[in-house]
Amino acid sequence: MKIAISTDQNVVSEHFGRCPIFTIIDIEDGKLAHHEIIENPGHHPGFLPHFFHQIKVDAIVTGGIGQRAQMLFDEVNIQTITGVTGLIDEVIQKLIAGTLKSSESLCHPGQGKGYGVDKTECDHSEHDHE
Repeated sequence: MKIAISTDQNVVSEHFGRCPIFTIIDIEDGKLAHHEIIENPGHHPGFLPHFFHQIKVDAIVTGGIGQRAQMLFDEVNIQTITGVTGLIDEVIQKLIAGTLKSSESLCHPGQGKGYGVDKTECDHSEHDHE
């Protein structure tokens, strides 16, 4: 299973699309098979779901993500695991053990502005998070 974790320094980022980097891991046969760091390739409407689909990511892990973005990931069959906090290494261990749980997204409209990778326009309204 290939997983992209929104990353800010050594912790899970609260803002998926605006995080500075992603930690990409592959888990095979209950073990970490591959681990790499990539820079966020950009935050604009609809881009990241297709980018991660093209590189064959099965799931994303983040603190927060907008509801519309979650729907776009669903459309390309990528699972979203939200509400995650903590050190990247600890999150990876939970993923390997199968104990990482998804909970309510930490993302709220406008909360990510001025954080990380900026974009020029927003494609969701405040009602998308209700």
